[in-house]
Amino acid sequence: MFQIAKRFLGGFGYNVALLGQVLRHLPALPRQLGRVVQYCGEIGYKTFPIVGILSFFIGAVLALQTGFALQQLGAQSFIGSIVGLSVARELAPVMTAFLLAGRVASATTAELASMKVYQEIDALRTMHIAPEKILVLPRLVAVLLVMPLLTMFSIFIGWLGGQVVSEFVSFIGLSPNIYWRGLMDFMTVEDVTDGLVKGEIFGFFVILIACAQGLATRGGPREIGFAVTRSVVIGMIFILFTDYFITRAQL
Repeated sequence: MFQIAKRFLGGFGYNVALLGQVLRHLPALPRQLGRVVQYCGEIGYKTFPIVGILSFFIGAVLALQTGFALQQLGAQSFIGSIVGLSVARELAPVMTAFLLAGRVASATTAELASMKVYQEIDALRTMHIAPEKILVLPRLVAVLLVMPLLTMFSIFIGWLGGQVVSEFVSFIGLSPNIYWRGLMDFMTVEDVTDGLVKGEIFGFFVILIACAQGLATRGGPREIGFAVTRSVVIGMIFILFTDYFITRAQL
């Protein structure tokens, strides 16, 4: 138990220290805009297609399950509001962050861990080039720029999936007008912005954890795989752990 607590506090402290070093290099951000654009493209390319597929079917399944229950009460008109709130406030930011951890954070950790194992990070430090400035800072800025777009895209596609199921499944048979009116009647701008804020927090810290795990890698090539696994697992645990507290603060 003591060793687990020691490793947790050590990892937490390393992440905080890495964040502090990144913030110290913020004045150099204008010279890193090329890398920021590059990482924005990589995050979007790796994540947008799978986010669209997952979000559509999450909205579809949510509408299907909700419609099956509500049609027994004759309350199908509430499907839009339930799907709208659930997707915007919870499902879209959480599932988008999960995909970010699985697709982008894992690749980030693998790249940085490889550079660490093969002493490329040490070579940068020898040349007085801070890895935090050219490898971590642009990634964190890129995810802050792309994550709201990914989350908004996920929200809309999830709503669309719910609308398709509500219209074409026979035991629901809800017209698009009723679905969207029900959604808009109960949705507010704050519901969407709460989801976007969640996505920003999840995305930023998932990439920070991925960079920290990569830069902290020690040993040989075998450790690269262990670092990637730790990065994804810790990132997902962070998402689930903080989701409750963020949601509680937003209510």
